[in-house]
Amino acid sequence: MSLKITEKDSHYRNIEAMSVAEILQHIHHEDLTAVHSIGACIPQIEMVIKEITTKLKSGGRLFYLGAGTSGRLGVVDASECPPTFGVPHELVIALIAGGDQAIRKAVENAEDDQSQGWKDLQDWEIDQRDFVIGIAASGSTPYVVSALEQCKKNQIATACITNNPNSPITKTVDFPIVCVVGPEFITGSTRMKSGTSQKLILNMISTSVMIGLGRIQDNKMVDMKLNNQKLRVRGINMICNQYPISKDNAANLLEQMGSVRKVLQYLKSSL
Repeated sequence: MSLKITEKDSHYRNIEAMSVAEILQHIHHEDLTAVHSIGACIPQIEMVIKEITTKLKSGGRLFYLGAGTSGRLGVVDASECPPTFGVPHELVIALIAGGDQAIRKAVENAEDDQSQGWKDLQDWEIDQRDFVIGIAASGSTPYVVSALEQCKKNQIATACITNNPNSPITKTVDFPIVCVVGPEFITGSTRMKSGTSQKLILNMISTSVMIGLGRIQDNKMVDMKLNNQKLRVRGINMICNQYPISKDNAANLLEQMGSVRKVLQYLKSSL
């Protein structure tokens, strides 16, 4: 078996002897490599976004499935969708090996469980209307790959985000996204470049899907949840920038109607 790219030896030696400035410069250089590597994946990402948008418009849901860093990145992305875009918490769902406790602390051997991933999906009564993205830098995480195999048997559409070409996960899913970032600064530490690439790709997917669902107007988050003062001020500014009303009036309308979108619709029809 050939060595996975994500497990290959770092290009850097004697890291412990480097100055802090040298370490930072080298990490920064590798991070830029990760960012540029995503460019080659854009056609793959585009296909996945189109499929997900179609599914969600037809009443389906998007699931992220991962372990360790990959699982946590899925949780971060999914958890931001309701406050940012005003969608239900049940629209984008992230599942992580070991359950919610694994978000903060590693759960021993959770990623090696070949049956739990599918069980976790079944707990949500997953069906053919839904779409599942497996996230695994290595491309071989049993918790993820086995669940995706079960999805395939049940005709549930799947994609993956991985950093190793020709890994098992790429042969399992309908739409593989393979971002080759090369060896990590610290050998095998995929929380670094690999994780960075996964986070950026997840940003692309969720943001583009939400735009496709009509959750952005112009360049504004008009459906965002107004659950703190910063967001209320942002909402007021959005309204005042589009219509000639005072901030006090905008604040009152926002309080009454509960969303920027509703206020803008009201002002459009009344002014």
